[in-house]
Amino acid sequence: MRKIVSREFNLDTACVELCLDDGTLLSIDCTAAENELANSMYQRSELDYLIYNDPVAYVNLILNGDPDLYLKVVAKKTQLD
Repeated sequence: MRKIVSREFNLDTACVELCLDDGTLLSIDCTAAENELANSMYQRSELDYLIYNDPVAYVNLILNGDPDLYLKVVAKKTQLD
C-alpha cells in the first residue's frame, strides 16, 4: 500500500492534492465529488468539514470507503421543535 507523504487542500482549485511515497501526485476535485455524492446541504456540510479539518479522512473516504453509506449515517436531518 502506498503511503501519503503530503496532503493539502488547495483553496484556489478546490482540490485535495496528495503526494504519495512513490512520487505519484494525485488531485481530487472536491466540487465534482460533492456534486456526485451529496444530495443535501447536510451532506455537503459534512464533506466540507472533512476537507478542511481532516483531508486524509476525506481522501480515504473517497478512494477507499463507501461515501454514500457514510453520508447517510452522519448527515441525518432532524426536526427542530
